[in-house]
Amino acid sequence: MKISADALLFDNDGTLVSSLDSVRRCWTRWAGEFGIAADDFARVELHGRPADDIIADLLPADRAPRARARIDELELEDVPGGVKLLPGTAELLAALPAGRWAVVTSANGPLAEARLAEVGIRPGTLISADDITRGKPDPEPFLLAAERLGVDPARCVVFEDAPAGLASGRAAGMRTVALATTTSREELVADIVVEDLSAVSVQVSDGGVEITCGV
Repeated sequence: MKISADALLFDNDGTLVSSLDSVRRCWTRWAGEFGIAADDFARVELHGRPADDIIADLLPADRAPRARARIDELELEDVPGGVKLLPGTAELLAALPAGRWAVVTSANGPLAEARLAEVGIRPGTLISADDITRGKPDPEPFLLAAERLGVDPARCVVFEDAPAGLASGRAAGMRTVALATTTSREELVADIVVEDLSAVSVQVSDGGVEITCGV
């Protein structure tokens, strides 16, 4: 299948890179330090959500500032060796001009930059949790990315592995490509579902980007 677009918007964790082991490791340690019951912790979705939202599900507001500072410490410390490129990422990004793509992540700015730098990715446009007031599944993150790139949201394509991120892209009026890297295909609602970015290729012209997706 082919899609014509002006810009490509990529989630980071689970889309461009894998840091799931690091995320589970750090949040599990964090939960132990803050006395979170195992059953309560197991019920909370970690992937694709801002840290503040996760913390709000588990702790009262007066404990949130210290809890946020601690998870930030743990995750930054775990970046070296805790991030790896997913298949197809390097090749796809190398084919795109800087003004045609952005990274849109639920991580905070320093963590997002550290994870991307660990695998040699330096996006010209990065939208993190620090740039927004409402995280995925709200459309704000992807709409802000389109604004900063100077493109019509309807001419953007979102690449996501998490249901919350896909819902955000749809709400922004964008077409969506789901990656079955962390979630089963049955749970992914998107225009196209692929295994990973190795199934995606692009052809760039003055008029935009033509995306070809396998399965």
